[in-house]
Amino acid sequence: MNCASGGEGVPCNRCPSCTEIINGSSVDVQEIDGASNRGIDEIRELRENVRYMPASGKYRIYIIDEVHMLTLPAFNALLKTLEEPPSHVKFIFATTEPHKVPVTILSRCQRFDFKRIPPAKIVEHLEKITKGEGIEISKSALALIAKQSEGSMRDAESLLDQVVSSTGIKVEDADVTEILGIIDRETVSQVSQAIIEGSTRKCLELIDRLYNYGYDIKEFYRNLMDQFRNLLIFKIAPESDIIDMSGSEREEAVRQAHMAGREKLQTILNFLIHREQDLRFASHPRLILETTVIKLCLLEDFLSFQELLTRIESLEKKLPGNLPTHAENPGRALEADSADNGPLEDKDMTDPISSGWEDFLNFLSSKSKPMYNILKDCRPVSFKESTLQISKSQQSFSSTYLDDPEVFRQLNTYCRDFWRRNIRIKIVANQQRPLPVTPPPGSEVPKADSSDLSAPVQEILKMFQGEIEKAKAGNHATAKRSEQEEDSP
Repeated sequence: MNCASGGEGVPCNRCPSCTEIINGSSVDVQEIDGASNRGIDEIRELRENVRYMPASGKYRIYIIDEVHMLTLPAFNALLKTLEEPPSHVKFIFATTEPHKVPVTILSRCQRFDFKRIPPAKIVEHLEKITKGEGIEISKSALALIAKQSEGSMRDAESLLDQVVSSTGIKVEDADVTEILGIIDRETVSQVSQAIIEGSTRKCLELIDRLYNYGYDIKEFYRNLMDQFRNLLIFKIAPESDIIDMSGSEREEAVRQAHMAGREKLQTILNFLIHREQDLRFASHPRLILETTVIKLCLLEDFLSFQELLTRIESLEKKLPGNLPTHAENPGRALEADSADNGPLEDKDMTDPISSGWEDFLNFLSSKSKPMYNILKDCRPVSFKESTLQISKSQQSFSSTYLDDPEVFRQLNTYCRDFWRRNIRIKIVANQQRPLPVTPPPGSEVPKADSSDLSAPVQEILKMFQGEIEKAKAGNHATAKRSEQEEDSP
């Protein structure tokens, strides 16, 4: 922005303005640390200085690093200047946590999100630095530093400087892992191999070695999750380039992924993710790590869902009469036959559809006796695409029982619990005779021995398994005689 002779966006690095900025002596470019100058007093001083014109360049440029560290009063004081900035002033805000910057500030800025630098680019830049400084270091060691920097060139250069200051100009791969406390990929690969093989002894020996060397157990756990994530990616897409590994490491990872299988890798990775929180807050992380890897080693041979279905089908073919068992879902028989044969009508009790509905009624009888007594007089019409159609009962009272929203909600809950998935219930009018269903043992309804009871009362007694108490009947007769006496002259 301040270059006098360069093209748009490309500085010449030769003019006086560029030279002063490169040397750090430009009075027109000022860098401010937001963490140290975060108060309202510093911002007020900044507002006073922006009135002055630039000394030599086109603009006075203020770079505020870690701008999210400013206090709310400081942001409010800066807001007025950002709304009406002088034409000769430019602000550049840098932050790693933009969500902490108030929206009123963000809305008045042009935002540029910088991506992480690829590890290959970092290694290439570090090679130029080491060659220029005469430092002997292998490319694999630089790759370890690049991975540890997590896409930040500044962190990569700082880590390189930390290593060189301890070893001198000749750096070995082992020096990098030891100085930076990096757990090399070979050790992580050995642990993942032991887990896949189910060797608990080998896993415990490797963990003991890591602990004695003083490595961070939590950092190793994160590396182990990354390892199984990489194995899963290699199993899904073996030729993927999103994982940066050498040729030999890639071959070993592909071999382990093929040995474990996708389903087992996904199960292990899910287990590690769920147990990470336990390790994060544990006072003895080694104990959590050991119990976790032992659990993973003791996983039985994992079969995919498709393989399980194939084995169930092969067992069904060997059964006498080749009867379907539908072991995966107790209500599948009802749904499958209903989809093929249409509405249920005149089904025999040995029919799998009737059996599926009967199983549901048996389940319902243990949950809600009143609802069972209502539904046993109803009948299923169809069961397609998780929609169960039930015809109303022919009885006058019970036909309106399912119209109650609370009762309907309870019925949905019972259906979901029985079929183990969301079921949509649809109540339709009764156009055919009810399906005969034998009530479960011990569920006989006590009958009221009263010939003078009306049909609705008998129906209510049957549904709720009630009985007529003689005391109440006597009270009713007494009350009736009292009314007659009052009406008589």
